[in-house]
Amino acid sequence: MSTYGYCRTSTAKQSIDRQVRNIRAEYPTAHIVQEAYTGTSILRPEWSKLYRILKKGDTVVFDSVSRMSRNAEEGFSLYEDLYHKGIRLVFLKEHHIDTETYKKALSGSIAMTGTNVDFILKGINEYLMTLAKEQIKLAFEQSEKEVADLHQRTREGLVTAKLNGKQVGRKKGTGFETKKSKAAKEKIRIHCKAFGGTLDDVECMKLTGLARNTYYKYKRQIRAELADEEKT
Repeated sequence: MSTYGYCRTSTAKQSIDRQVRNIRAEYPTAHIVQEAYTGTSILRPEWSKLYRILKKGDTVVFDSVSRMSRNAEEGFSLYEDLYHKGIRLVFLKEHHIDTETYKKALSGSIAMTGTNVDFILKGINEYLMTLAKEQIKLAFEQSEKEVADLHQRTREGLVTAKLNGKQVGRKKGTGFETKKSKAAKEKIRIHCKAFGGTLDDVECMKLTGLARNTYYKYKRQIRAELADEEKT
């Protein structure tokens, strides 16, 4: 019997480290499976590999139900599939829907008496089983709703920003500038003869350590920046 910790992120901006730490804290020997940038789909390469090797008695630990699936219908279907295969599922933030809890609910049936009362007891048992399933479905539905709400708030925020005349994202034609590139451009601007310095292009390339194409690209950008400054 093996224990696995499954971690995944939905976007490039999310960090997977927190999930790993949370799982390690309770299951220090778990084999961690990491998956990145999956969106809401449960058709994930690393998950598919793990699914194929899981066997009866194995345990899969998730930081939360949203890491298993944010699609309620597919998530509950996957949960039941693994449960019936004898795979133990643990959700650190939603222990009330762990498979062990589910199993206790299903096995906690009231014993029949062999009398007319059994009709009522049967109804109670069926209700308890339905209630246990609904708790699991509710957890997946809540997870799906949370991601939908987040996307909606993001869209509304972008629309509001645009209506207020704010720049959303990068301006067309501009790129992300690192500290390293800024420092190199500053050296070129100070030392290059083209901008009033004392070094020629070859000497500037040596000073900055830039490749030829990058160096001349930066020179063009500096000229454009200086031209803009003159206009203002």
